[in-house]
Amino acid sequence: MTSKVNVTFLGTSDQIPSAKRNHPAMLLNYDGENILFDCGEGTQRQFRKARLNPCKITRIVLTHLHGDHVLGLPGLLSTLALSGYNKILYIYGPKGTKIFINSLLRLFNFRREYKINIEEVEGKFFEGKDFYLKAESMEHGIACNAYLFVKVGQRRIDKVKLKKSKLKEGPVLQDLKNGKNVEVNGRKYLAKNLTYFEDDLKVGFVLDTKFNSRIVPFVKNSDLFICESTYMNDLLDQAKEHNHLTAKQCGEIAKKAKVGKLVLTHISQRYEFKKKEVLEEAKKIFKESYLVKDLDVLEI
Repeated sequence: MTSKVNVTFLGTSDQIPSAKRNHPAMLLNYDGENILFDCGEGTQRQFRKARLNPCKITRIVLTHLHGDHVLGLPGLLSTLALSGYNKILYIYGPKGTKIFINSLLRLFNFRREYKINIEEVEGKFFEGKDFYLKAESMEHGIACNAYLFVKVGQRRIDKVKLKKSKLKEGPVLQDLKNGKNVEVNGRKYLAKNLTYFEDDLKVGFVLDTKFNSRIVPFVKNSDLFICESTYMNDLLDQAKEHNHLTAKQCGEIAKKAKVGKLVLTHISQRYEFKKKEVLEEAKKIFKESYLVKDLDVLEI
């Protein structure tokens, strides 16, 4: 388990994979949770390449039901069944997800012992011990969600100040973390002097959508903003027609939303040899822009 948030990019292409880019899929790992965002064709093989165990998946979150984002599900669900997966698998998605998943299970009809819980979600839909997941509807021609992973901020002990205070570790530290002042051997210790407040940590996922007014407020102040970048801006009309974003639009969203880092993914095969140009288009607007490749891992 780790208190860090890691995102592994298992697939970074768009509708058509290239020799170097698989269909969309991202695995977020945090403190025993392994949340798979989308599951394009070939995702389970990408798990092998990344030396990750699919049986550690705790939740699958689907942005929408287009094939390049979901056609890896039948194979993955079957592999879990054959590998002794013994947890409840939670699958979340937009309207239509229940019918889709249940149809897949009937069609492929593989034997499984584990249970699947399917939820069609909007707003805050899951709360863990110290994080939550939130959905917002997007515009892509079919029901589609963007998502936020939010690690809730908390008060933490300042270890440097604690050492200087000569206060020994013990039960009183929990009181300090709760914002309470403590008294030990007649000496008072103020929580405000020995602690600091850690802000929320946010990871935003926007795949796929055309530009709309809901994106900026939804991903506002995200530490990491992962966004589809299917087109460059010279093809803006095509982007609008097919309900996608351009790299320039991604940069503009990131700037307005005041995010920490912008990560471009869902890269069209037409840019296989123009990746620098795609990235530069976003960087001209938002300096902290990055373009990932398959199996890249980002730690936050």
